[in-house]
Amino acid sequence: MLTTYTCSGDDFLRQSRIPVRVLSPDAMFYDMARTMADIIKAKNGGRAVFICPVGPVLQYPEFAKIVNAERISLKNVWFFNMDEYLGEDGALISHSHPLSFRATMDKLVYSRIDPELVMPPEQRLFPQPGHETEYDAALEALGGADACLTGVGINGHIAFNEPPAPDDPVTDEAYAALGTRCLPLAPETIVNNGARMFGGALEIFPKRCVTLGLRQLLASRLLRVYLPGDWQWGIMRRIALEPASRFAPASFLQRHPNAEMVVTPELVSRRLL
Repeated sequence: MLTTYTCSGDDFLRQSRIPVRVLSPDAMFYDMARTMADIIKAKNGGRAVFICPVGPVLQYPEFAKIVNAERISLKNVWFFNMDEYLGEDGALISHSHPLSFRATMDKLVYSRIDPELVMPPEQRLFPQPGHETEYDAALEALGGADACLTGVGINGHIAFNEPPAPDDPVTDEAYAALGTRCLPLAPETIVNNGARMFGGALEIFPKRCVTLGLRQLLASRLLRVYLPGDWQWGIMRRIALEPASRFAPASFLQRHPNAEMVVTPELVSRRLL
């Protein structure tokens, strides 16, 4: 009987409920950049809308190189970022904070693209506490996202859609319909992100966030998740092999008509049990 953590790599690829492609990490980041550029070029100057993560981020320097080299105008391109950390006061962390997603986008994307090609600042959007409904409406008014190319958290979150507590009465259907909102970060997220990105200083790591909901993510015309890290082996298997559930939110890719999961050869071949 196939089980989540004991099947072979070949069985995993055969039994995955989400289409799987295997690439090295470097190839993943180029694939993300190339896909974004190709979508924009295919529009022939028409509007292109993306839901953008900050995690992973190494695709962005590649994207900037492609845009500059191929002279791709972004003047009719909109970036809706997925999420941002909140401070203790409930507001966005400052742009100068070492974890600021806004600063990361400025550093890795906008500052690297030639000024005559980059989109204007009003087309570089982030969710804002107190303006959640407006953020959703702005995305919907543009016809939704052409693509969302993103990562997956250690507990299966996509954006910061953290799994609900086991005793939370929310259903899978209601969870999948949630929009932009503020919420606490899960303990697993704080530990994993705090260890990897903040030197383990968990006591000063942000505890709350604002995030796009699954409703917007699942409405993207292309939804693709990339898993370059060895720490993603367990959640890769959960979201691919177990039924879609709010307790591993990225598993809802199983319900998307144009979804894909991109993983490394090491993740596929690795066996722990």
